[in-house]
Amino acid sequence: MRKDYTPENELLFLALGGSAEIGMNVNLYGCNGKWLMVDLGMTFGANEYPGTELVFADLDFIEERADDLLGIVLTHAHEDHIGAVPYFAEELGVPLYATPFTADLVMRKLEEAGLAGSVELNVIEEDHGSIRLGPFEVTYIPLAHSIAEGNALLIDTPHGRIFHTGDWKLDEDPIIGEPTTEEELTEIGDDGVLALVCDSTNVFNPDPSGSEGAVYQGLMEEAKKHDGRRVLVTTFASNVARLHTLGEVAKATGRQLCVAGRSLDRIIAVAQDNGYLADFPDPIDFDTAMGLPRGEVLILATGGQGEPRAALARIADGNHPLYLVRGDVVLFSSRQIPGNELAIGRIQNQLAERGIVMVTDRQSEIHVSGHPGRPELEALYGWLRPDILVPVHGEMRHMQEQGRLGLASGIEHSVVQQNGDIVRLAPGKPGKIGEIETGRLVLDGDLIVPADGDSIVMRRRLAYNGVVVVALNHLLEPSIEALGLPLVEDYPDFVEEAKADIARAIDKLKRGSRRDPAEIAEAARLAARRAAQRWSGKRPQVRVMLLGS
Repeated sequence: MRKDYTPENELLFLALGGSAEIGMNVNLYGCNGKWLMVDLGMTFGANEYPGTELVFADLDFIEERADDLLGIVLTHAHEDHIGAVPYFAEELGVPLYATPFTADLVMRKLEEAGLAGSVELNVIEEDHGSIRLGPFEVTYIPLAHSIAEGNALLIDTPHGRIFHTGDWKLDEDPIIGEPTTEEELTEIGDDGVLALVCDSTNVFNPDPSGSEGAVYQGLMEEAKKHDGRRVLVTTFASNVARLHTLGEVAKATGRQLCVAGRSLDRIIAVAQDNGYLADFPDPIDFDTAMGLPRGEVLILATGGQGEPRAALARIADGNHPLYLVRGDVVLFSSRQIPGNELAIGRIQNQLAERGIVMVTDRQSEIHVSGHPGRPELEALYGWLRPDILVPVHGEMRHMQEQGRLGLASGIEHSVVQQNGDIVRLAPGKPGKIGEIETGRLVLDGDLIVPADGDSIVMRRRLAYNGVVVVALNHLLEPSIEALGLPLVEDYPDFVEEAKADIARAIDKLKRGSRRDPAEIAEAARLAARRAAQRWSGKRPQVRVMLLGS
């Protein structure tokens, strides 16, 4: 089996992130000795990485081959597709390519990081704009999604064409943008598609994802239903079509629009700079909003995923210039991202305690997904008629299910892979030819470190079991400080017993060992840990300091 995996006279696919997981999308295509990267995303920190906020794919494989990397092509501007750009683009040292809206958001990220002059960013016209990079010719194919300028990529290679969907859905009334039509997609299929690399997120949904136009009607009805009450809507800031809808709802219901959240302010500014939201009403400030009769304001706020520092969390906690009172209404125009249920529930419970009415997409059609359900997947299969299906953008259960769906729909080959699998698409029968080590990196303070590195592992242990610090003076008399142990009333007794245990452990050392600082420290460590476990059931980290030695 090959170890180098330099692409020879062949077409390879390798996911470094985003396969067998949702988020952190980083995909590589290899051909004739060169590599092309599609998307450079991140995800947000989870409980298993305490003290961190951002998680990245480990790019070690392609960093070692940076001389053969031709460029990074970005499909759209969601964080799980562009969020890692300011952290890695300069090091990779290759040009970026994006359509105008995405490029504007990326440039602002680069400017904030002080990298605007260090990274080449090329703007590609959205309407089927093309670029040539070595053996790859890449054409942007507009598709509907929950953000402006969502695109698939049609990648022409000497071995055949790849249709890389990015994130997508079918939408007959998308509000913003003009997706490629069924006829145009069928024409692409007529010309031949070797491989469809496809979003798997909603494969278990038996229904189409729904239209933004239907959400327009649902939000309009909800706003009218709650006449005379203050209405707050929380949604994904990046959904420009939803922002357009809310602007229209505000105007149609005679409400002034108030915007709360920096990400919303940024997206609105970028959208307007790129020709979107031209008729969006001028937002009013917080003081003006609170001075209006309750039925004359519509608040648009971040925080629908339970983010603790976002506007909705602060409003729910009564710690924001905007406030809601009993009878006011919060519309959750977004879906719960898996893993956020507890955080969202906490905010909803706070709102419920104050008598605030909540409406979610389970009660009213005020949100639709940006990812394809089964009927949409089956339709795309029929239009493109690929030889190979490669499911991506999903957990393993999603990708396996899409693989089965593709085969049942008549696609000859399905290759279900995961991060690190090297897949040969051509020539010959497609399949895995090897695998590389992949991993995760985290932003820990100001440093990017391995997610399984010493600092994160130690922090996790401290979080689970606490820490005991033992200080031994020049007479080897111990002092003890314990943090994070479930001892309150018993704490003084624990300390006295642990001190006695440590003194006995040191006394038992042989004469030679009692002059060895390492032996003394280890005896004290073990005695303190046994005492802590006996009193608390925990096995804390124990640190011993020898003072005056």
